[in-house]
Order: sequence, then C-alpha cells, then structure tokens
Amino acid sequence: MKTIVSTLSISLLVATSAAFAQTAAPAQGSSAQSPRAMTEMAAGEVRKVDKDARKITLRHGELKQLDMPPMTMVFQVKDPSLLDKVKAGDKVKFKAESASGTMTLTEIETAK
Repeated sequence: MKTIVSTLSISLLVATSAAFAQTAAPAQGSSAQSPRAMTEMAAGEVRKVDKDARKITLRHGELKQLDMPPMTMVFQVKDPSLLDKVKAGDKVKFKAESASGTMTLTEIETAK
C-alpha cells in the first residue's frame, strides 16, 4: 500500500511540475522573445520621408501578420539608407516588424 501511495505521489509531483513549466515559459515566437515580423511584402504609398528623424510615413492596407488595419502611419527605419530609395508619392512594397511596440521598416522597394 505504501508503494502505491508513494508512486502516485511522485507521479502527481512530476505532472504538476511539467504543467507549471509549460505555463511559466514564454510562448515560442512571442514578442517578449523576438519581434513580430512581416513575412510578405505589403503594398503602400510613401506620404513623407524624414531622413533626419530616420522615419517614413506610409499609407498601407491591412498588415495581417502585425494585426493592423489599413491606415497611414509613421515607421522607424532599421537602416537609414532605405530612405534614399524612395520619395513622397512613390508606390512601394515593404516589410516591417514590431519590436516592443515600435513599428520598424526593415525592407522597402518601389512597386513595379
């Protein structure tokens, strides 16, 4: 009888520890570990380029990977040289990521 109780106690302890470890660990791919990034190029239109502030304003459609509706918004740029590729009024394709709540443009090219 003692063996059965001991075995059940150990099994319960192991199961509880495993369940706790799963809930305590951050989810893989969560924004706490890494930024959420767009995997496909999105379409947009350049509204403003601010090289001094390293920002670009884009009007874009829905960005599903970032859970964003269509809007006009300002993005930081990962590499300031990206701003040399475009000007206000250009139709573009771009990729962005959200890291700690900051939207950052990682790639941009003029649409063909």
